[in-house]
Amino acid sequence: MPDPIPGAPVRVDPRGPRFAAALTTLVLFLVLATGSGVLLAAQAVVFALGAFLGLRRSPYAWVYRRLVRPRLGPPGELEDERPPRFAQGVGLAFAVAGAAGYLSGATWLGIGATAAALAAAFLNAAFGYCLGCEAYLLAVRGRARLGEG
Repeated sequence: MPDPIPGAPVRVDPRGPRFAAALTTLVLFLVLATGSGVLLAAQAVVFALGAFLGLRRSPYAWVYRRLVRPRLGPPGELEDERPPRFAQGVGLAFAVAGAAGYLSGATWLGIGATAAALAAAFLNAAFGYCLGCEAYLLAVRGRARLGEG
């Protein structure tokens, strides 16, 4: 896929972020089952790549593009990349907090942050409801209202 026009919003197949949420759900479940701060730190790297470099540069997006997308029909529509990219940043914050908890011995923090991230990832994977995306949209609406007043 060619690089987007500079300044134009990047549009993505919405099935890609949902696939990534399914993989994230599996990883976060494994983190809770094993208490592995290292595995959670690896998930944090995945979140960071999606948040800072764009969804297309995430390892889960690569898997989707190479292995899943060729077996599907074209998407019915494309969506703006900004809300799910923001959601990756939110996931990154929870993953960093959780990894810090597990790796420092504050297991309660690791479990709490991982469980919260797992709940959000599961909602997206199972039902297509992205909490981070909704937070992004609320923030944009709130900023627009502040600009009106």
